[in-house]
Amino acid sequence: MILKKGRKRVDYKNLLLEKKGQIAFVIINRPEVLNALNKDTLIEIKAVFDDLAADPEIRVIILTGSGEKSFVAGADISFMQPMTALEAYEFGSFAQDAFMSIEGNPKPVIAAINGYALGGGCEIAMACDLRIASDKAKFGQPEINLGTIPGFAGTQRLPRLVGKTKAKELIYLGEMIDAEEAYRIGLVNKVVPAEQLLAEAEKIAEKIVAKSGIALKLAKSAIDTGLETDFLTGQNIEAQLFGLTFATEDQKEGMSAFLEKRKAEFKNR
Repeated sequence: MILKKGRKRVDYKNLLLEKKGQIAFVIINRPEVLNALNKDTLIEIKAVFDDLAADPEIRVIILTGSGEKSFVAGADISFMQPMTALEAYEFGSFAQDAFMSIEGNPKPVIAAINGYALGGGCEIAMACDLRIASDKAKFGQPEINLGTIPGFAGTQRLPRLVGKTKAKELIYLGEMIDAEEAYRIGLVNKVVPAEQLLAEAEKIAEKIVAKSGIALKLAKSAIDTGLETDFLTGQNIEAQLFGLTFATEDQKEGMSAFLEKRKAEFKNR
């Protein structure tokens, strides 16, 4: 990816971090191995998302991969192949924790999927709030073909997104699907031509930036927490967070603007 005009960039070893106004772009930057994930990359992913969670200037995060071929082609097989059972458990657990820094981030995260999203690549995309795919993107959980199973929470997030039966099909067969099929089954929100991918992700991010940051954070919490509980508990969580918004300036501004027939100007407080 070429740094665009108006963006500030911070370089990591395996990532690029670019900031444009209130939007951060996290770019996994290992194109020579199709952006495959090793432990150093996972360490940086966790660090950058933890830092962005605490950055008051950033409202939305876009995650993508470097180059034209791959978003993330999976975990680094050469790194994993010699692992013991204990080492594999620890690696999987570490990756799950790194991906929770994405799913649990208080700010919306958009995956701009520019190519292969296989194995760990599909799993990191599923940790994001929204997924926009290039028409050239390919998805899959091919671990079964390597004699193993998804280890970065793929067996948990995939059925929650596409349903138990379809998730089992994808995991049992280990076959790739294209972007249109991913859209059809509900794995991605939208498919766009490859050359429009980042522009579309940024357009969506700008729309989100215009909303109340507090309301977005509480909406994300209500959805993510509620889905891990029973329906009645989820309703109660929603009611509490709904009530909490009425203690904010943004709620007063939003409802006043509606009644006065003008555009709301949220202050995120």
